[in-house]
This record gives sequence, C-alpha cells and structure tokens, in this order.
Amino acid sequence: MSSDITTVNPTTGEPIRSYPRMSDEELDTAIRDCHSAFVSWRCRSLEERAEVIGAIGRELRAGAEEFAALMSEETGKLLRHSREEIELCAGICEYTAENGPAELAEETRSPTGARKGIVHYAPVGVVYGIQPWNFPAYQAVRYSVASLMTGNGVLLKHASNCTGSALHLAGIYERAGLPRGLFGVLRIDHDQSDAVIAHDLVRGVTMTGSADAGRIVGRKAGEALKKSVLELGSNDAHLVLGDADLDLAVETCAAGRLYNNGETCVNAKRFVVVDKVYDAFVERFVERMAAVKTGAPDDEEAGLGPLARKDLRETLHDQVQRSIDAGATLRCGGEIPDGRGFFYPATVLTDVAPGQPAYDEELFGPVASVIRAKDDEDAMRIANDSRFGLGGGIFSRDEERAVELAGQHFDTGMVFINGFNLATPQMPFGGVKDSGYGREHGGFGMKEFANAKAIFVN
Repeated sequence: MSSDITTVNPTTGEPIRSYPRMSDEELDTAIRDCHSAFVSWRCRSLEERAEVIGAIGRELRAGAEEFAALMSEETGKLLRHSREEIELCAGICEYTAENGPAELAEETRSPTGARKGIVHYAPVGVVYGIQPWNFPAYQAVRYSVASLMTGNGVLLKHASNCTGSALHLAGIYERAGLPRGLFGVLRIDHDQSDAVIAHDLVRGVTMTGSADAGRIVGRKAGEALKKSVLELGSNDAHLVLGDADLDLAVETCAAGRLYNNGETCVNAKRFVVVDKVYDAFVERFVERMAAVKTGAPDDEEAGLGPLARKDLRETLHDQVQRSIDAGATLRCGGEIPDGRGFFYPATVLTDVAPGQPAYDEELFGPVASVIRAKDDEDAMRIANDSRFGLGGGIFSRDEERAVELAGQHFDTGMVFINGFNLATPQMPFGGVKDSGYGREHGGFGMKEFANAKAIFVN
C-alpha cells in the first residue's frame, strides 16, 4: 500500500493534513458498498431522486463559507472564486432537480411491427470519476449529480491535493439525504485506479484532466468495454476581429485568462488578434495584465492567488522559457518571485508561433499567448490550428456574423461571443479532438451513463 496522502497549502508551502490511502480490501468494500446502495437507489422514482439532489444544493449553500475556505486552502483559489464555484454547484443541483424528471422520463414511440414502443432511461450501475484539483467541488458535482439523477452509484477519485474537499463533499451529500455508500470517495493510487476501471461492478468511467491522462484512461476503459466520458485540456483561442470593441475585448480577455489563477481547461489562452487592431490591443492588454496583483486567496485586492502545486509552477515556467527560446517575446511577468508559496505573475507573450509551447500546448496558469493574424479569415484558421477543441471566443460588433463563424467554422465544443463564460447548468459542456468526448450539463450528462432501453409492446 502506498504512503499517506498529505495536502499542502500552496499559499505557504506548508502541509495541511495527512490521509491514509485505502488498502485493496478497503477499496473493494467501497465499490461493493456503492453497488449495494445503487441497487436500492435505482428503484426510487425520478421525483424522489430529484428531491435529494435539490437538498444537496441547499446544503451546499448553507455551508458555503466553510467549504470555500477549505478549497482555497488546498488549491490556492481566490476565496471569491471558491464562493462562486459553490454557487455554481448549487445551481447545478437546482437545475438537475427541476429538469431531471422530464429529461429522463419515458418516451412513447410508434415502431414498425409493434403496437407501441417505450424508451426507458435506465441507470447502468456504478460510475467511476477521476477528477482534478482546479475546481474541487464543481468537478465532482458536475458528473456525480447527473449520474445520481439517472439512478447510478458514483465513485470519486479526486486529486490528492484536494482530498479534504472530496471528503467534505461526501459529508454534504450524506447530510442532504443521499444513502450512505452511494457516493464513495476513494483515497487510492494509480495502480488501484486501474483496478477500479476493470472491476466487474463498475459500469462507466469519466475523467477530467490532461489529454495524455485521457488516452490512458480511455484505453483502459475500452479494454474493459466500459463507456467513458473524457473532458480534457485545451488551448482555447479567442479571436479579436477588426470590428471588435477593444475595451471589452481587453478586459474580458484578461479576466478569461486569469480566472481561477489561470488554471481552468476552458480559460482563454491564445489571443488571435487581426492586424488592424493588433498594436492597440497588445498595448492595452499588456498594461492590464502587468497591473494584476498576486496575493493570498483571502486578499480582496488580489487578482491572482498561487498556483496549486510547486511542480505545476515549474512546468508552466519551463513552457514560458522554451517559448521565448523559440522566438516568443516576453512583454510582462515570466519570473518566479521570491518568497514562500507557489505564486506566478500574470504573463504575456507575443510573437507566438507554431513550434512554441505557447502556441501548441496548454499553458495551465496565468500566461497569455498573443498571435497576430492578417485578417478575420486568417484568425479563424489560426484558432482551428490546434489539436485541442474545448472552447473559444469571438469579439466582434457584428453579432450575426460572429454566430455564423461560431456555428459553421469554429472547431470546438463551445464558443463565447463578446464575453467569457465557464460552465452553466443549462448548456452542454465538452469538447472535440484532443479535448475529449461526451457532454455534461444541459440534460446531456444525465444520459451519458443511461441505458436507453427499447421496450416493444405488441
């Protein structure tokens, strides 16, 4: 059995708490307990499940301050962003409780050769989620609430550095009335995780993380013939077209790059600016980014907290340096500050081109890549010149044309026009290409791990 898990405060670099990892026997018990709870839960009506999920949302709001403080302590998130995250999670619960029964209701059809056809959305069983640290509550709530509404059981392997948040969330679920064992938090290592995927009682696998990790998990799920949903990384491009409102674009692009300390899969990362407005945008954007203050999560004047781990800061800085070595120009930031904690300043790179990490890779932190385009058509070409395809954005005063570009030409799962959005319960969330497959939110997530069962009545 592996050593204990120790969480570390990224603001100070000091340890917070240690948690024992599960033995193989404890892991097997947790899986079987989840399946046993599922056998009863699946028989509850859609309305009964919705009532419990609604109660989870109320419980999240009731304890928001305590949970927000814990998340910020473990990951370095600004406290206001932790509060916003919990409110989003409560909103997901509300949406699911209100819309789940209708989304999953039986459908009646008229099949050839039968008097009546019924489509019944049945749960599949235990769904295993592997989730990252950047949104300790949201990443877990996003998939678990949808699966619970469907009638499934849920297991969670959270990132080790937010173990406390994972266990806290499990307590919230139980206090809201979710049956014990139905949502199980697994304190396990990678080898044990592979065993969970292969376990006979596990019927589905979902993961949020890097493309490299997604390939591994997707392959192992495929080998075990398990349905999987993968929400992976991206280097989202935001286009600033020739008719854009530059004041709006500058402020929104900065906010989109810095939100959650820049550690968000759907953050704005590459800024593709047409030649007509390039110089004006860069001047204002660099000034805006250079003025950002870093500070502790509870510092109300801070625009950036620390990165979540020391190794993540080292990786980000290496990507910046390699980009500069390959021809990018550092316009602000780009230096690891002295002192404790894992802070990194808001950074802007220009002259970004293919072959540089700032163009080709995902930079998971407050580093913006600015790319010059000849015109609107060239900007769209550059935006799609990526192996990723999660989100993207367009700034233009011509809303109708922007919508057409988004729908017909942007090769991503989501497009934000004249603004920056994260996730909303009402709209599908997910990507294409190396950003993964499957959808969450908007009712789509409730059916990812549902058996659309065809019943013929003759």
